[in-house]
Amino acid sequence: MAGQILAVISQKGGVGKTTTAVNLAAAFATRGLKTLLVDVDPQGSVRYGAGVSRGFDDSGFADFLAGRKALRDVILPTILPKLRVMLAGTVSGEAAHDEYQRTVTESPLLGELLGVARDRSQVVVVDTPPGLGPIARKVLSLSQHAIVPLQCEPLALQTTPQILRSLQDISASNPELTLDGILLTMFEKGNPLSERIAAYVRTNLPPKLVFDISIPRTLATTDAFAAGQPVVYRTPDDPAAQAYLALADYLKEQFD
Repeated sequence: MAGQILAVISQKGGVGKTTTAVNLAAAFATRGLKTLLVDVDPQGSVRYGAGVSRGFDDSGFADFLAGRKALRDVILPTILPKLRVMLAGTVSGEAAHDEYQRTVTESPLLGELLGVARDRSQVVVVDTPPGLGPIARKVLSLSQHAIVPLQCEPLALQTTPQILRSLQDISASNPELTLDGILLTMFEKGNPLSERIAAYVRTNLPPKLVFDISIPRTLATTDAFAAGQPVVYRTPDDPAAQAYLALADYLKEQFD
């Protein structure tokens, strides 16, 4: 059976999107699934936390897209034997990303890449740019699954209806696509505001749309990213790491 493509999307930045993509991919790999993490966000933040093995340059998806690198040259090993990573590439150092966006959306190469990745991996996790712009929409049109990290903050619900409408629109043309759930991130147990927002989100969104699992805000997560490693690898007993592992277990059951 072909591997499953899971898009990690968000309405805005700063909600733990890349941290989720990195750690969920690492969690799948930890559970023994052959996993590829692909960064198509031109900000290229995956390279800071995915545990990419040393000795490789920053070439990645953008360089493959532009024909400067072969596919085999931009799929990199990591500290986890079952996890490979494709970085965003040299686009992350450019001031403007208009040409990159146009090429991603108009070229057939992203579809061809993800097709090959599905044949060679059990799970392909794609970190998309913040917002539901053309690149995120293109990824969703090629994906079987999507999750939406949502920070436990007062503005959380204001961004949710728009992303749900967009996912519904894309599903009309991609019947394979399933929204697996909204993932509450940076949750602070004991913080009245954080707990109130989490309860409000769970109460006001459709049943089963929000994962029972939430990702707590922990110092270990920040330290792991600063060290260039997934928290599920660096500090596996940390509550955030345990939450990502539990989410990977849940999603694995949905994939099967």
